[in-house]
Amino acid sequence: MMDATLETLVEKVRACQKACNMCFDACLKEDHMMAECIRSDRECADMCGIVLDFSQRESKLFPDLVAVCARACGMCADECEKHDHNHCQECAKACRACEEACNAYVATHK
Repeated sequence: MMDATLETLVEKVRACQKACNMCFDACLKEDHMMAECIRSDRECADMCGIVLDFSQRESKLFPDLVAVCARACGMCADECEKHDHNHCQECAKACRACEEACNAYVATHK
């Protein structure tokens, strides 16, 4: 059974992964070059997927993965915040919420 901090983390990570995947797909359809945004979306979505997979294990690596996920979310949010597209702004919000949840988890599970 998950503790409340882990439940919140999983909820935010899942939402972030979804937002990154949606942003990635939408960026592919934009007329101008969105390569860096697409790259950060993919990396963040992939890290979120790894965290979701490991959240169901009792792995000693989990806190380290959550810390890397926080970093990936922060980098993705930084990139998406540069663009006015609604999908980028929504992705940035989800990434910031996930980054916060990851950092809170790491702070309480050292």
